[in-house]
Amino acid sequence: MKISGFTFVKNATKLFIPVKESILSILPIVDEFIVAVGDNDADDRTMDEIESIGSQKIKIIHTTWDPKTYKKNTVFAQQTDIAKEKCTGDWLFYLQSDEVIHEDFLETIKNDCRKYLDKPEVDGFLFGYKHFWGDFRHYHVAHSWYPKEIRIIRNDPKVHSWRDAQSFRKFSVFGYSPEDYWKKEHSAKLHVVETKASVYHYGYVRPPEMMAYKDKSNNISFFGADKVDQMKVWPETFDYGPLQKLKEYTGTQPKVLEEWVKKFDWQGKLQYAGKIRQRPLHKHERLKYRILSFVENTFLGGRKIGGFKNYIKIKG
Repeated sequence: MKISGFTFVKNATKLFIPVKESILSILPIVDEFIVAVGDNDADDRTMDEIESIGSQKIKIIHTTWDPKTYKKNTVFAQQTDIAKEKCTGDWLFYLQSDEVIHEDFLETIKNDCRKYLDKPEVDGFLFGYKHFWGDFRHYHVAHSWYPKEIRIIRNDPKVHSWRDAQSFRKFSVFGYSPEDYWKKEHSAKLHVVETKASVYHYGYVRPPEMMAYKDKSNNISFFGADKVDQMKVWPETFDYGPLQKLKEYTGTQPKVLEEWVKKFDWQGKLQYAGKIRQRPLHKHERLKYRILSFVENTFLGGRKIGGFKNYIKIKG
């Protein structure tokens, strides 16, 4: 059995993305790790970070991003496919560069891959998620945040990244156009088994100034620069809101994040008590989603009412 890891990245150091730690987190259980590295800005050190790992398992593909063509963040899916198609493993383990796997899950993941290797009805594996927010102690359990997603897929050329690279679908017809990454025609959801492992997502654990820059960058990639400038006045710092309203994490962080966690020096800029300040509400703060979250977490054991579910879960 061979397992390939793969990801895409651009401007990781400018955007405060733990790409090195993400790769290191699963490097022990993969036979190769494919990284599609975009055309980083001159003052970014992403390549230095990846090369400092010093592993022969890592294979780098240099790419150029074209967000003007691949709008609505489909450039993320396109870059994911570039890395995926260079993988040679039986199973392909996809981590976005702000996602990390705790070392406690590695053996479970490897055993699952071995167990289902010769069961072709299983297209991949579904992981639980912890979406950390603001710091390393608070995370979301809310309707507006996806609780599970596919992160290991079988090496099948018909499987492609989908939409903004959150998930995968299997296509009978696919042309690699921006439209292909959003369409449902000629495609099917993957049949997946749920693993007991979780993905730790740190995309919203950044200094408020960097989070504001990243937030605007994501919207530019999705809507285009002209529309973004018309949407609102973008603040210089990101307001995470009252953190006491979120779930508190009491476990350990992955060991590969030890040095990264030491960079956490913006606690004085976070709000740990009080009410929401005068600003546009985050999606999870809106009344509709607060009610849905309350019902789901109080009466449904966390099960979602509707929501995005791009997979078919089967029993192992």
